Amino acid sequence: DQMLKAVKQTPTDIEADNLRVGRQIRDLRKAKGYTLSFVAESIGKSVGYISQVERGVSALPIPILQAIADLLEVQITWFFHADKEQKADEINVIVRKNARRHLDFSGTGISEELLSPRLSGELLMIQTTLEPLAQSDEQPRERKATEDAGYLQSGSLELTIGDKCFNLQEGDSFSIVGDETHFIRNPSKDTKAVIIWVMTPGKY
Repeated sequence: DQMLKAVKQTPTDIEADNLRVGRQIRDLRKAKGYTLSFVAESIGKSVGYISQVERGVSALPIPILQAIADLLEVQITWFFHADKEQKADEINVIVRKNARRHLDFSGTGISEELLSPRLSGELLMIQTTLEPLAQSDEQPRERKATEDAGYLQSGSLELTIGDKCFNLQEGDSFSIVGDETHFIRNPSKDTKAVIIWVMTPGKY
């Protein structure tokens, strides 16, 4: 009876996982501004297949998921840490602390958690944690026609905007507008830095 029960549960579990992962792919694709056609062409699949994947009605082998993750510039583990323990009526509205989506940048000492309920809204709220001495790209990055605001929740931070470097302490906040180049660094040797970001429009 136990084996029969397990067999009966498996299709439902698979369908639930397919739906969850498909929704994440769709939201992240939209947040990046990518079309279905672009994703399909980039990984060598049809538009119809990608559409089915996003709706959770088509199988998604690990190699294909890895190809999609690479295209969307996230680690494949991003797709295995979302919506757990979420109530159906809270999806796209509430993010519980134990059900945040995680994004770890391997080898950099930087990790991020999505605080926004969805990726396709007008703004994103993200929590970034920098391990001691961790920093973002060595070359300042650039986000045109956007505005980012940050609040240093804990620790200390070196924020470089253009040719100016600012030293921030816990409780300080900042704003980066337009095409200003910038990068961040945690100068502490023993304390993490935690930043709460609000980004508009909702892309990162």
